[in-house]
Amino acid sequence: MKNPPPIMDSATRRWRAALFLFMLATGVSMASWVARTPAVRDALEVSTGAMGLVLFGLSIGSMTGVLASGGLVRRHGGRLVITVGAALLVAGLLVIAGGAALEVSGGVFGGLALFGAGMGLAEVAFNIEGAAVERTVGRPVLPVLHGCFSLGTVVGALLGMGLTAVRFPVGWHLAAIALAVAAAGVWTVRAVPAGTGRESAVTGDAESRGGDRAGGVRGQLAVWRDRRLVLIGLIVLAMAFAEGSANDWLPLLMVDGHGTGATAGSLTFMLFAVAMTTGRFTGGPLLVRYGPAAVVGASAVVAAVGVALVIFSDSALLAGAAVVLWGLGASLGFPVTISAAGEGAGPGDASARVAAVSTAGFAAFLVGPPSLGFLADHVGLRNAMVVVLVLLGGAALITGALRRRPGAPVSEVPASQPDLV
Repeated sequence: MKNPPPIMDSATRRWRAALFLFMLATGVSMASWVARTPAVRDALEVSTGAMGLVLFGLSIGSMTGVLASGGLVRRHGGRLVITVGAALLVAGLLVIAGGAALEVSGGVFGGLALFGAGMGLAEVAFNIEGAAVERTVGRPVLPVLHGCFSLGTVVGALLGMGLTAVRFPVGWHLAAIALAVAAAGVWTVRAVPAGTGRESAVTGDAESRGGDRAGGVRGQLAVWRDRRLVLIGLIVLAMAFAEGSANDWLPLLMVDGHGTGATAGSLTFMLFAVAMTTGRFTGGPLLVRYGPAAVVGASAVVAAVGVALVIFSDSALLAGAAVVLWGLGASLGFPVTISAAGEGAGPGDASARVAAVSTAGFAAFLVGPPSLGFLADHVGLRNAMVVVLVLLGGAALITGALRRRPGAPVSEVPASQPDLV
């Protein structure tokens, strides 16, 4: 006899809604910055090369936040880390706005470093919180959580395009976004329960005696002894690389590789973002019916077909249409593999595993795509994208690692039930 579908209490509803809201705000803030990058460059009056050095602040901050987040969550809990991440996001946006208004490159660099650190801290903590909500409600949450971020990027990009068209000052734009993120952050922190992902004192004592539980560097490395987790990590590397490559290179790929105009390149990226958003919001029923292994396997194949058409087709129209397949295929890989990483483990172990896989995914997302630029200098951008195609093909072959473990707690397995809101 099937267990009755769990009904969320009001606190859990607020918890889930708060995560959705702040991920939406984070997506809006990121896309707002990206959309106004040309305006910031013009305000600073720097060359493209010098602007690249300014942008390096975002990479430094993001990697610092990502690498620090898992350990901080295990020590202090997700809510405190989200609080710090939100504060850094807001501070970063305000510093960027001030740097652009005052035409100070160092100010923009510093603001981007703060913004990236806040993004890295908050995103890993949010994945740990989202996985905890999934274990509580017994159905998929992470795909929609990441869908909110994708939706935010679409909203932010449209807002940025509109404000650019009317020549709205970039400083005031980013300052207004900072206030909106601050408001969302305050509401989120109040709704998120304290202690999610934090280790117990017993666990901490065990490690101080030489144990290799989830805390500390030794514990963080210890989780990778699980062969299944290694395979899950490889899958998330490939899927994050596919998503990040489109975010970094798709407009330029269409312009340089297929001879389209700059506007068409931007619209193609918008099409990719919409496809990502659609896939994440509609993927829950597929996960319930077919399971994560089948869904991610099919997603990797769909994304690979899209990437192959973009690479090998000589028709710009066909390549642009294929971006929909690329986006739909890449949409579920990252959130679903993160969810699978924490399945069947206790709360402390689940947090460590989710943090480890999240860190691997964000590292691929941030570091992998820029490396394609160096390869493209030698073989061209279209040919460089073959790396993405190979990674997706490899991921499709190992998605069996995402099959739910026999004997996993029932509360952690999404049941065939409606989403009761």
